[in-house]
Amino acid sequence: MKVLVTGSAGFIGSAVSIRLLERGDKVIGIDNHNNYYDPKLKESRLQRHNNHENYTHLRIDLENRSAMEEVFEKHKPQSVINMAAQAGVRYSIENPLTYIDSNIVGFAH
Repeated sequence: MKVLVTGSAGFIGSAVSIRLLERGDKVIGIDNHNNYYDPKLKESRLQRHNNHENYTHLRIDLENRSAMEEVFEKHKPQSVINMAAQAGVRYSIENPLTYIDSNIVGFAH
């Protein structure tokens, strides 16, 4: 099965991607690589599956509707697992619109 995993460089998204690859699925991973956490953490997680023949990583922001449409047109995933989300409770209180854009608008695309 060809699965699109959003947030694939995050803690949970990365683990989900690895499990899918171990199961024999093809994975298209998407992550915007924001710098809320140290970007080196995401790069380190990606090293576990970047070299896997069934893994494709795309650095895309889910808020970019045209980029997301292109992903679906080009890769034609059979399933989507949405693990993408802007993290951080305190930051969400200070910047609620950032969370709406990332977690709601991005999911809708």
